[in-house]
Amino acid sequence: MAGADTPTRTDGASRAGVDWRRFGTTAIFLLPALFLLGVWVVYPIFFSVVRSLYGAGADAAFIGVDNYKEMFTDDVTLTALKNNIIWVLVAPSIVTAFGLVFAVLAERVSFERAFKIIIFMPMAISFLAVGVIFRLVYQDNPDVGLANAVVTSVRGLWESTGQYAGAAPSQGGVELQSTSEGALATTETVPAGSTVELGLARLRPDRVPDDAVEAAAPPGAGNDVITGTVWLDFTRGGGGEAGVIDPTELALPGTTVEAVSEGRVVATADTDEAGNFTLSGLDPGADYTVRLAASNFRAGAAGYTWLGPTLVTPAIIAAFVWMWAGFAMVLISAGLAAIPRETLESARVDGANEWQVFRRIMVPQLWPVLTVVLVTLMINVLKIFDLVLVIAPGSVQDEATVLALQMWREAFQVGDRGFGSAMAIFLLLLVIPAMLFNLRRFRLEEG
Repeated sequence: MAGADTPTRTDGASRAGVDWRRFGTTAIFLLPALFLLGVWVVYPIFFSVVRSLYGAGADAAFIGVDNYKEMFTDDVTLTALKNNIIWVLVAPSIVTAFGLVFAVLAERVSFERAFKIIIFMPMAISFLAVGVIFRLVYQDNPDVGLANAVVTSVRGLWESTGQYAGAAPSQGGVELQSTSEGALATTETVPAGSTVELGLARLRPDRVPDDAVEAAAPPGAGNDVITGTVWLDFTRGGGGEAGVIDPTELALPGTTVEAVSEGRVVATADTDEAGNFTLSGLDPGADYTVRLAASNFRAGAAGYTWLGPTLVTPAIIAAFVWMWAGFAMVLISAGLAAIPRETLESARVDGANEWQVFRRIMVPQLWPVLTVVLVTLMINVLKIFDLVLVIAPGSVQDEATVLALQMWREAFQVGDRGFGSAMAIFLLLLVIPAMLFNLRRFRLEEG
């Protein structure tokens, strides 16, 4: 009877066989993935570590950690590191903030689905395409670049363009010189009772009034006035004498003319349709500087050089925010949907306003989601490459470069594979802590 209760060898072999089959089945499914993981991840990492210890070229000598030392002494690489720090500190925070705002707003609009589609749509565009789009957006010419078109339109509301912007003194006749304010003033003083003819040149045709008539000689002057004419010293078809009002040369009506004495404007007048003006109320025998006011030549609202050395990194970060705000919004919206509505309604019943509900109830309960979004975006910006390469012009790539781009430039443009490999390993070491943090959070949530 006792022997009947003892497991037989056949039963043990059977259980062992089942365990082996399970192991075999697991191995069949895992081996392809493990093989690809080894080929595409493990081997490149191992190879890069080894290659980073050698110099440039295929037959380079072993130099140890010299490449790693050079990373912290090379000026361009230090700029790349500084830019990466700016990216990590700024871009994920702004994207997460925009995502949170959009997620909250989406719940309060009647067209929630359409709103989310519009915000998320940039995620469907590749980095390369986004780079091309924003390279055009940041063009200096307002007729091409959307950013400067907006800037000039808004600033143009209080910075009007002068009627004769771009004009310059003509050669010959009364000599004019530019002042620091942008006006054109006579180089020599003019006594009261005189007449002056002030010719302008290099004026774009669209700046000349359509109804402009031929300029007329200035009228005679009394002893307490200065008279004169402002005209376009240019004869269509050629000919004419510089500094002289020739037939067919057009008047420039509406030009503001000033008489200046001891740095103070003592008389002002606007030219009539024939280009004539009269500065009255002057002291007989006194001398004055005749000046065409700066308001005539004001260039108006100007845009910014978005892709210059100063603004290129913020401009590229703005493109990243435009692209990834939808990603943050979707994840945060999922977190918002999980918040019990009873909690929110109870707070409102107790007298909390919407800002208090958002700050004291929504944000604390969304904090785990916000942390995951923030860390995920940090990993992404550490590896940012495409946007910087496409948007930043070649002349400012040294100022806009980041570690991933600099790694590519050193390895494939300069040809120093050892230095490029060292930068790749350094970038990997920067990414690993953020990845481990995310994995830890996922495990805590699952547990």
